[in-house]
Amino acid sequence: MSTIETILLAPGQKAYFASDFHLGTPTPDQSRERERAVVAWLDAVRSDAGVIFLVGDVFDFWFEYKKAVPKGFIRLQGKLAELTDAGTRIILFTGNHDMWMNDYFTQEMGIPVYREPRRYEIGSKHFLIGHGDGLGPGDFVYKRLKTVFESKLAHSLFRLVHPDMGIGLAHAWSRRSRISNNKKGEEHFLGEDREWLMQYCREVEAQMHHDYYVFGHRHLPLDLAVSSTSRYINLGEWVSAKTYGVFDGELLRLETWS
Repeated sequence: MSTIETILLAPGQKAYFASDFHLGTPTPDQSRERERAVVAWLDAVRSDAGVIFLVGDVFDFWFEYKKAVPKGFIRLQGKLAELTDAGTRIILFTGNHDMWMNDYFTQEMGIPVYREPRRYEIGSKHFLIGHGDGLGPGDFVYKRLKTVFESKLAHSLFRLVHPDMGIGLAHAWSRRSRISNNKKGEEHFLGEDREWLMQYCREVEAQMHHDYYVFGHRHLPLDLAVSSTSRYINLGEWVSAKTYGVFDGELLRLETWS
């Protein structure tokens, strides 16, 4: 577990959280429309944002070659650069779709990129924040695959593939995903005893208190009590729901962008 990082909010400032934009899917036109919505949301919250957390799967696929990054998403990248140049703090987590980030966003925009959940003290509250993939019990096949995909060997081997072919293959694979095919019937609440991220939160809470556990990945907007003094917030997704979290220094709540 990481050491805790303190983020101070000035009077009137808020912390914002969003995840699972899945830019790049299912079609270029639909992705671009969603990208414009994300940019509009960033413009709307910038006036009182003390920090903005982007909590994984911002892109449906991302890979950084030494001299190339995936084509597109220029509206989002331009807006992120504009915000950080103006002093807005942005923190980015990788997800299972965009785990192959390296230092592009850090070097170009000053945005730190994290791969594992991290602890923060924001205002007077303690947070554990991460994408959420591979946490909790079960899902052993994915956990093994994640270990392979995150290895330096996998990075090196994929770099040997020409970007046109490598990125093309990745986009073809991503079109088979549940979010690309809008399989909302597969996204339903399983009950607190079967939601593996809820089980993970309870396991951590038994060892170390956090007021809020903030994750994405699940594609369901959730606000559940982990204990009498802590809550699990899942941020949902932006392909259809466009939900996000806002923390005013005391309470974290889910809202919907329209």
